Amino acid sequence: MQTLIKNTVKITLVAVATLYAGTGFSADIDETRSTLQDQQEVAVTIYNDNLALVKDQRKIKLKNGSNSLAFRDVSAQIRPETALLRSLTSPNSFNVLEQNFDFDLLTPQKLLEKYVGKNVTIIKTNPSNGTETSEQAQVLSANNGIVLKMADRIETGLPGRIVYNDVPANLRDRPTLVMQINSKSATEQNVELSYLTGGLGWKADYVAELNPAEDKLDLSGWVTLTNTSGTSYNNAKLQLVAGDVNRVVEQRPVMMEMVRRKTEMAMDAAAPMAEESLLEYHLYTLDRTTNLAENQTKQVTLLSASAVPVRKELLLQGSEYYYQSSYGDLGQKMKVGVFIQFDNKESSKLGMPLPKGILRVYKKDSAGNAQFVGEDSIDHTPKNETVRLKLGDSFDVTADKKQTDFKRLPNPAKGNALYESAYEIVLKNAKKETVTVTVQEPIPADWKIIQESLPSKKITSNTNIWKVDVPAEGKAVLTYRVQVKY
Repeated sequence: MQTLIKNTVKITLVAVATLYAGTGFSADIDETRSTLQDQQEVAVTIYNDNLALVKDQRKIKLKNGSNSLAFRDVSAQIRPETALLRSLTSPNSFNVLEQNFDFDLLTPQKLLEKYVGKNVTIIKTNPSNGTETSEQAQVLSANNGIVLKMADRIETGLPGRIVYNDVPANLRDRPTLVMQINSKSATEQNVELSYLTGGLGWKADYVAELNPAEDKLDLSGWVTLTNTSGTSYNNAKLQLVAGDVNRVVEQRPVMMEMVRRKTEMAMDAAAPMAEESLLEYHLYTLDRTTNLAENQTKQVTLLSASAVPVRKELLLQGSEYYYQSSYGDLGQKMKVGVFIQFDNKESSKLGMPLPKGILRVYKKDSAGNAQFVGEDSIDHTPKNETVRLKLGDSFDVTADKKQTDFKRLPNPAKGNALYESAYEIVLKNAKKETVTVTVQEPIPADWKIIQESLPSKKITSNTNIWKVDVPAEGKAVLTYRVQVKY
């Protein structure tokens, strides 16, 4: 239906002068319209999870007494119940009596739907001589096609172009918040409309490059902003809140049909964002204004740090299931995970709260070209905490693992079961340098190591680790025996 209308209909509006004035048409010629041309300043604070606070300052002139103020170009995803209008120059100079959010936007389809049950004029053009004829018709339906009652017949489809007498009062070209205001004086003043809205979001992305020795990295942080709120925010003061803000979940109706979105990527080089605490969250403030265009994705710099000390770990992780039964072979060529971690401290060239996001790691090859070597997500990370990332699994370091013995011992007490089992882990290294592999075993219940070929460390009540050096192009064998009491 929409394609049909787009291709075949030309909309003619009668009495255009009464419908359009200035920068856009008004649903009521007596209302006071405020557009982006009146905007003095706008500030946007964006939270995680599709929530933002907009503070829109504009210069308006109200008449004494009753006013209908149409605040145009607000977010199409505004939460109207959160809207608050106040005067910055003359506090308490007016009262807001009523407000209505008009989100039904003017389109050919919407205009047709509003005319169901009403009369329109159908204009046909004779293809042979170009002569135009007109005929009155009543719109019976606009669902999945158009149905018209014309004189003594019913027609479907569009026999010509449609002429409408006017634009219905509740159709607007831009999302508009209409407020009924009682003003105590006739004066020009600066007002601020603040409201919560969806359609604005942000996320953090990080890029790290490892040095050849893999003991330091250069880290850059970017904030990716996305605006699908239905309006633009020009020269906006931008702030971002990192943290999990509690929100009441409501079943909200879909307020308007979203148009097909086109994403534009913009890269803005800038100084890192300033950070401060806000209640139990963290607030990041861009040190300059920026434009958030409608249907746009933009990136701004969050942080930059060089030569951050990093620790790499090769980790073989075990399981709990094979400590209470006989299993034999537990795996061949088992994967050894590759992890890196660094400290978010000032001494490590960092020391600022890191918002959650994805951290991607690169390393230069022998020709000096940066190659992608893995990525992982990080949660909100406070200052002085450790960031740990899994980059993938090692290609050259693998493990063979088997259970070499298992037996059930006499029960030490009523209701208890005692097991003893032994294991052999063969670690193989195809690299040309020695590597250290951390073998981490989650051992359940009440346990103790009674024999081991290498010293171990109990790091938690159910976790034991061994540090195993594996020679270049060689192998190393770890054996241990453990008793487990359930």
